[in-house]
Amino acid sequence: MSYLNFNKEELVNLEYSLKREVLSTNRAGGYFSTTIVCCNTRKYHGLLVVPIKEFGGENHVLLSSLDETIVQHGKEFNLGIHKYPGIYEPRGHKYIVDLEYDPLFTLTYRVGGVVLKKEILMVHNEAQLLIRYTLEDAHSDTFLRLKPFLAYRNAHALSRANMMANTKYETVENGIRSKLYVGFPALNMQLSKANEFVAVPDWYYNIEYLEEKARGYDYKEDLFVPGYLEVPIKKGESIIFSASTEEVKTGGLKRKFQQLEEKRKHRDDCESCLTYSASQFIVHDGKDTEVVAGYPWFGRWGRDTFIALPGLTLAACGNLKECKEVLDTMSRQLHNGLFPNIGKGDKAAYNSIDAPMWYFWAVQQYDEALNEPGVIWKTYGSKMKAILTAFRDGINPGLHMDGNGLIWASQPGKALTWMDAVVKGVPVTARAGYAVEINALWYNAVCYSLKLAEEAKDKKFVEEWKDMPELIRKSFVETFWNEEKGYLADYADERGQNLWVRPNQVFACSLAYSPITDDMKESVLRVITKELLTPKGLRTLSPENPNYHGHYEGDQNHRDEAYHQGTVWPWLIGAYIEANLKLYGKQFLPEAKELLDGFEDDMTLYGVCSIAEVYDGDPPHHPNGSISQAWSVGEVLRSMELIRKYE
Repeated sequence: MSYLNFNKEELVNLEYSLKREVLSTNRAGGYFSTTIVCCNTRKYHGLLVVPIKEFGGENHVLLSSLDETIVQHGKEFNLGIHKYPGIYEPRGHKYIVDLEYDPLFTLTYRVGGVVLKKEILMVHNEAQLLIRYTLEDAHSDTFLRLKPFLAYRNAHALSRANMMANTKYETVENGIRSKLYVGFPALNMQLSKANEFVAVPDWYYNIEYLEEKARGYDYKEDLFVPGYLEVPIKKGESIIFSASTEEVKTGGLKRKFQQLEEKRKHRDDCESCLTYSASQFIVHDGKDTEVVAGYPWFGRWGRDTFIALPGLTLAACGNLKECKEVLDTMSRQLHNGLFPNIGKGDKAAYNSIDAPMWYFWAVQQYDEALNEPGVIWKTYGSKMKAILTAFRDGINPGLHMDGNGLIWASQPGKALTWMDAVVKGVPVTARAGYAVEINALWYNAVCYSLKLAEEAKDKKFVEEWKDMPELIRKSFVETFWNEEKGYLADYADERGQNLWVRPNQVFACSLAYSPITDDMKESVLRVITKELLTPKGLRTLSPENPNYHGHYEGDQNHRDEAYHQGTVWPWLIGAYIEANLKLYGKQFLPEAKELLDGFEDDMTLYGVCSIAEVYDGDPPHHPNGSISQAWSVGEVLRSMELIRKYE
């Protein structure tokens, strides 16, 4: 029996099936994603979504969906499903009798005496989607009809019927080629078997995406259908459908599908599911290797890259080479001591103060896995020095080291830490001043750099920085520790300590070099456990705070108001588990395992085989945000590896 089990009786229940989404990427920025019954509920859903360099490398939905119709004795049974105003039409989901997700996303439909199996596969490093249709049972002549719905638009946008679209098509081997707009690549839709294309060009109006409606965005679009491909299919026969930006030789489609299927690894437990998910975030583009922050709408984020990287590469599969490739790619983009948070080149936004601090941490994890003394300082020492110097000398406005050795970060109207939500131009959690995790990371970065420099006999650097750790440690305790409350302030500014109970203090307990004592750590973790810990991660604010939001829902403003005001973030569980393991050792193992076991259900709950971006602060902690988030997956995998080490 497959590990990924779904309630087969509930598949026809749209309240059940439309909340569960599947994702497969091509490891080059493209993907396919939809719900488990192939009804798109997001503008980001599509069977072939690919980045287009001519449009800034942003993802574009080419093929939105593909309706299958079984034809027997002149009767048509449409297996597709779309949401229109007030109705689902057609309602092909009612024919689904089985769903598997190991190793491929597979649906089985039963229509009378006909049983049709559909298996979907995304080709790695190519802009190509393959679907294998197998007629497992039939008692009379059967035809398969395939009707493609084309979007041809940015993944963040929606399309409308218009006179500018090129509704003509060209014939290619066993199929057709469409290209709705100038500048886009052509979409080649081909079958492994000779077929007939029937041109019925038409727009389908007002298809609705319910998740976009719930999130307060535009949610209706028009899709273009050029016609349909029709092919006879015999009992036991398999036919491959290919959607690709390149015309393919159809004679090799069956063999290609079979070879790719054999390479897919089985997902037979939570960890293998997450290892599969981890591989989907790593994107190769020429000489660059990057981490996508989350699917389906995030791109590359600097901060998220460094936090997720050790779990995605080192813990997931021990892939030191890929870890180094990402570190090298990001190192090339260092500018004035900062990494781009989002965007590249001229469009890069250097607005993340913690990304360079997490860079040191990621390098630390790579160093531990590599275990080759001297290599790290030689490879990354110049970058590390540049970052430390930039902060010490304050070369970026509002970001500098004060005389007390701590980092002060404040820019009007900007949120510079990971709690970066902005509503109507105003940061929800500005945290201007001395932020607790920034300075814990700063202390760790300085101490770690000194260790490497001493090993490499870099006497100049050691002499320049050797007195800093003690100054930072002393100032950190004076600035953040609150003896009466027994925990660390979230940040401190001209008015003093902000004592809202937030999870950012956990990093002062988990990092390799900590500025606080074990007694302080024990007290801090006690407070976090009492007020912030949930089965899905740590809340971003204590429920006892009047500003707490227990649900992450509504339009963007409402969601952003809740984003870091009580919403649970799974990635924080990594630091929490690590801190407790360092403090209590094997004694904490049962609790650590129990926390990670809480993610078992998530493998079939929201984003299949992955972990969501966020969860509600209130029980039962419903998943929300992106269906598959890099640092959520990375930190859970890293926690699994930590447990193994302590065992």
